[in-house]
Amino acid sequence: MVVHRPGQVVALDSTPLPVKVRESVFGEPVSVMLSLALDLYTHSLVAFRLTLVSDTSVDIAMLLRDVMLPLPMREGWGEEMEWPYPGVPASVVTEFAGHRVAALPFFAPETVTTDHGGPYKSHHLVDAQEVLGCNILPARVLRATDKFAVERAFSSVKTLLLEHLLGFTGADVADRGADPEADALLTMSQMEHVIATWIVRVWQNRVLGEYAPAWGPGEEHSPNSLFAAAALQGGLDLEIPAPELYYQLLRGHHVKIHQGRGVKILGLWYHDPLLDEDRFRGPSSRGGRKKGLWLVRSDRRDRRAVFFEDPDEPGHWHVLRWTGLPPQGEVPAFSDATAQALLAEVRALGLAPRSDADLLPTLLKILGSAIPVAQWPSQMTKREKAGRSRRTAQAAAAAADRPAPEPGDPEGLPVARVMPWPAEASAVERAVDVERRRCREENVAPAPSLPPRLGDSVRRRNLFALPDDDSEARESS
Repeated sequence: MVVHRPGQVVALDSTPLPVKVRESVFGEPVSVMLSLALDLYTHSLVAFRLTLVSDTSVDIAMLLRDVMLPLPMREGWGEEMEWPYPGVPASVVTEFAGHRVAALPFFAPETVTTDHGGPYKSHHLVDAQEVLGCNILPARVLRATDKFAVERAFSSVKTLLLEHLLGFTGADVADRGADPEADALLTMSQMEHVIATWIVRVWQNRVLGEYAPAWGPGEEHSPNSLFAAAALQGGLDLEIPAPELYYQLLRGHHVKIHQGRGVKILGLWYHDPLLDEDRFRGPSSRGGRKKGLWLVRSDRRDRRAVFFEDPDEPGHWHVLRWTGLPPQGEVPAFSDATAQALLAEVRALGLAPRSDADLLPTLLKILGSAIPVAQWPSQMTKREKAGRSRRTAQAAAAAADRPAPEPGDPEGLPVARVMPWPAEASAVERAVDVERRRCREENVAPAPSLPPRLGDSVRRRNLFALPDDDSEARESS
């Protein structure tokens, strides 16, 4: 394939970041995954993601969405890092995006080249690419030339940036220091900011060398200059996707709607008063293999709710909350792994809950296992700390990707944020207290009222008080 315009082919790949970073819950040094999206024409790093857990299909789908979204300016970035491309002034792009846009190209990818990893071959990612209108072009087996550019980009990022940071591990023991875990200084959010700043300021303005275009022999070009030349030749397509694209890229489930209970997604029940309306009593108008079923989408990083598009109002999405959530208080976000552990624990105990509300104590037991003294941070293993940090980081990433609810909209989920260990432990403890109080109020009968004291009826009126004239006249009549 001959690539002759930006966005024609975008290569995706993931690799472990060769730098130890500090996770934000316990502050322990951990390894993270770096996912890159590289435009093969301009060699621009149009999007990247850091994930504390191995990248999943939803992470790659959101990476493709990032390719289509303009990168907002960040704190500390100067005017030299703002949108510089000719043809479209920065003020016009700012008006379209709603914020100041950094000097990084954005476009709708036409063809996506990936390897044969699990997240890239999943049905979920195939559906997401169909929503975006992309063509899937997997790299051929044992053909390094199909994806050489993104592999070289990983090597260049490591040579030019990562090996100069504290906590660098390198490819082998000869490249690292005596104790890279002790040298780790940057948190995950700080590392993300450093990489974003380096891409916009250095990578996009770096001379490409042998990657110069064929139509400009002997000329020096950078990713920014190539994109600017392509913009002068063919123009720019300022198509910025709507925030609702987030819901369309999530994993879809075709299910039935049960009146009074809602929908069952991967073992958990979700409900909203909307589903009790008469228009949802029968099957849907869908035909084909999923005839009569309703489409509900879920984010595997946060299983507290799923999302349902109103068939009468296209583009309006409703949040269906898990029926096990308490009416008051906030339950920390939990992922697919925690939901599977919850269902496995219930099966192992031989429980037959009448509703998902009966599962909440077991979930809080799993989430709040750090409350006993034996499970304090000093007693937890490194693997247990990493698992809890991954769950918190996934919830924060899901909340960052999810569109913010409109002012006055009661729907939505509490904002998931990365909290240090004391704050997270206290949040779980508050959720446990609220659940215990609710169960106690439901199961304990109300206290009976105290009987009146002896002589209360006598004390209410004075036996020696004389009646007034009006009362005497009413008694005589």
